[in-house]
Amino acid sequence: MFTQFFNLKFNPFTKEVPADKLFSSQNLVELTSRLMYLQKARGIGLIIGEAGTGKSSALRKYAQSLNPALFESCYFPLSTVTVQEFYRGLALELGEEPKHKKVDLFHQIQSAIRSMYYERRITPVIILDEIHMASNKLLEDLRLIFNFNMDSENPFILILAGQPPIRSKLSLSINHPLRQRIVVKHMMSSLQKEELGDYLKTRLVFAGTHEDIFTSPSIEAIYGVTSGVPRLVNSLATNSLLVACEKNQTLIDEETVYQAQSELNF
Repeated sequence: MFTQFFNLKFNPFTKEVPADKLFSSQNLVELTSRLMYLQKARGIGLIIGEAGTGKSSALRKYAQSLNPALFESCYFPLSTVTVQEFYRGLALELGEEPKHKKVDLFHQIQSAIRSMYYERRITPVIILDEIHMASNKLLEDLRLIFNFNMDSENPFILILAGQPPIRSKLSLSINHPLRQRIVVKHMMSSLQKEELGDYLKTRLVFAGTHEDIFTSPSIEAIYGVTSGVPRLVNSLATNSLLVACEKNQTLIDEETVYQAQSELNF
């Protein structure tokens, strides 16, 4: 196994990385700053990014950083749920036993948010992932369900996260009212070229080695293949370690990266 060959405790490029060990890229720092502003202002935030750019990991880090005495996070990944299924799922995330009728669910959710904020003095932080898969009807209902006291109060933080198609949906006239209520927007980007070496090194240190396993040419090659998309970087770096181990190489060179790429067929 390549972990033993390179004196690693585990695969350094697994997605199962503790939130406090995530690499602090410039993009992640910018996102954190915007989320901190949203935390004070409350209301709706929007995070957009291509698949694999680290949206979910960044949100996991943010959710785990919240003071549990002041905030309670609810994470809900959207797929192809109906509006009714969404209402029921959100009610469950808020600790409620979902009612049967949509109108009852609507009031139940609003009541749970009010109770949490005004009575328990805890701000609910509701994270809706894969928002680009939501129907226009669901997006329209989001505006309604998060409208409190004739839209004069925000006893919640709602974070919408999804891929770029959400921009087209929000540009539709039916979704303008929701779009106008977004307080913070952030576009996730890939790792910058000059960050990639530090990213790889940080992961290796986390897994137990301070050795510079990746040579400068191999880092250039990895960036050229992946454009710095973290998920692709992790996959290619892992396969490069496998190939190097099979070749009994303690360093990963450019040729090894391209062989690993060929096997993965990016």
